[in-house]
Amino acid sequence: MSIITIVGAGMMGSAMCFPASDNGHIIRLVGTPYDKEVIQRIKQDNFHPKLGMPLPPNTTAFFYEELDEALKGCNLLVAGVPSFGVDWFAENVLSRIPDDLVVLSITKGLEDEPDGTLVPISLAYNKYKLAPGRHLSINSIGGPCISLELCNRLHTSVALCGDNSDTLHWIKSQLITTYYHIQPTSDVIGIECAVAMKNAYAVGVSLAIGLAQQTGSTLSNPQASLFGQAVREMLRLVHLLGGQTDSVIYATSDLYVTINSGRNRKLGEALGSGLTLQQALEKFPGVTLESIPIITRAARALRKRHELGTCNFNKFPLLRHLDEIINLGAPVHIPWNEFG
Repeated sequence: MSIITIVGAGMMGSAMCFPASDNGHIIRLVGTPYDKEVIQRIKQDNFHPKLGMPLPPNTTAFFYEELDEALKGCNLLVAGVPSFGVDWFAENVLSRIPDDLVVLSITKGLEDEPDGTLVPISLAYNKYKLAPGRHLSINSIGGPCISLELCNRLHTSVALCGDNSDTLHWIKSQLITTYYHIQPTSDVIGIECAVAMKNAYAVGVSLAIGLAQQTGSTLSNPQASLFGQAVREMLRLVHLLGGQTDSVIYATSDLYVTINSGRNRKLGEALGSGLTLQQALEKFPGVTLESIPIITRAARALRKRHELGTCNFNKFPLLRHLDEIINLGAPVHIPWNEFG
């Protein structure tokens, strides 16, 4: 039995309580400063208002101000914050833990450097976010996993990545269940890049849904074609960054899940129906849309690489068009003839 502390009481962070609990661990769920109402309700009767269900009985909720208590004796720290919370998590949580505490990040995102380098979140923590000289074992997980389905113990298969095989297999032993299947891999670049880009391309594929609503047409052919182009571009990007293209399998399955239900599907649908980005965002107040910074950073990085002659940005026409829609206010006009 281990003590697993999860920081971030959102949907996915809270859903991780279920496989952890089913392994007999003690779970400490710590809210960020934005989770106060959620934590207050859990403290009352163990009911999670966003999940719409009680948490496992061996889960204890903590306000952020109680973080030090929640970290006592902790064996595994799970980072359940969105990509917008990476700096906050590094400054307020990682800065307070011992160097030997294993960290598992479920955050999806990328950071870009001036030369066009794209850095996965787990690597960005150690590269930019921690005090000089510090190095933590920060691992990450990705694949098709809807939070409510995980809470309901439906089967899924995810990839767990990091730089130490022994650590990966230990984390797997803490979380694997009869329904939560985990495949360890050393391909940090491939897994994290692909599952982050999945959020971007979910918007792209879902443009077809909004376009179909405008014209009253069916959407199977356009959506399937956009799906294929999305996978093609993810393969190209992972190869460009030095990852293993097999890792795109996890992002492809995650993309399938997201375009059937998810926040980024709704954004793509709204944009495809003719709304501007600002009009679309007004439809989702308070909703975190990680696709927007991912599209922006990936396109900016590839554009810089194109200028330097180290890649051809024209090989990513769907990503380029998403960037034009998001950051230049361009209308949806899918560049079909550039696909391939």
